[in-house]
Amino acid sequence: MSNVILKNLVKAYDKKRVIDEINLEIKDKEFIVLVGASGCGKSTVLRMIAGLEDITSGEIFIGDKCVNDVQPKDRDIAFVFQSYALYPHMTVRENIAFGLKMRKVDKATIEKKVQEAAEILDLGEYLDRKPKQLSGGQRQRVALGRAIVRNPKVFLMDEPLSNLDAKLRVQMRSEIKKLHEKLQTTFIYVTHDQTEALTMGDRIVVLNQGKIQQVDTPENIYNNPSNTFVAGFIGSPQMNFIDGNILNLGDYTVGIRPEKMITSGDIKLTVNVDMTELLGSEQIAYFNIGENKCSAKLDADFQIGKTLDLSINKSDIYLFDKQTGKRV
Repeated sequence: MSNVILKNLVKAYDKKRVIDEINLEIKDKEFIVLVGASGCGKSTVLRMIAGLEDITSGEIFIGDKCVNDVQPKDRDIAFVFQSYALYPHMTVRENIAFGLKMRKVDKATIEKKVQEAAEILDLGEYLDRKPKQLSGGQRQRVALGRAIVRNPKVFLMDEPLSNLDAKLRVQMRSEIKKLHEKLQTTFIYVTHDQTEALTMGDRIVVLNQGKIQQVDTPENIYNNPSNTFVAGFIGSPQMNFIDGNILNLGDYTVGIRPEKMITSGDIKLTVNVDMTELLGSEQIAYFNIGENKCSAKLDADFQIGKTLDLSINKSDIYLFDKQTGKRV
């Protein structure tokens, strides 16, 4: 079993908690994504699971074993870093094989495992090249190959696509998902990119200031956010927040997705457009409602003037408590 359980996990620096009483159960073979803004604690959680960061209090279980006092090399995990961490003087073959050589695995087994990893990752023709002769995507595949050959219980990935260009990120997202399906191993993936989270994760863990805000499927995270932080963080452009009194909806914060700001609905609005952006088949209009900056996502051929008549259907509205930010 390669489930991972975090119990009351705390990390503090000089009494300041950067991870605050996290409880999370990651299922065997699950692809789970930790997402949040920079500094929210997601990479710290990953490093604590790996044993690269000390725990202030709490427990970490991998399988049925508490690993608090287990050395990183003995936790049966593989860590894929943002920076690839390849040895520049070694070939692709040597980089992939390095961890196995350190464990004194016999040469025949190493070669077999390297070939298997190279086939899975389409690296066969690059095995005798050095990292400097590879593209960013190929280097990242080598880093994945080095993890694969160890056959770990758990893969830990810390923003592995952030150094790639946009087109390659999309391609590598698909490749990592296919890799997960092939290997049938638990993947714990850290990113600040909510698009990566929504497209890759079986479940998403949204973190803010060291606390879990919501754990759910991508669909539920998007359609049923538990508070204003989750609602505002997940979705692009982000959810519009409007003072409920402006819409005669009482003392609430009203949330509405930009794609739900339509031209025929229950509540009518006329807004002054500040700016527009054309995004291929869609365009975004930006405007203020009261003191709140808002946007609407409309078809590319929709004519947008200096003023824009919009509507909101009551069924598309989210209500949040103004004081706590929690969904009502």
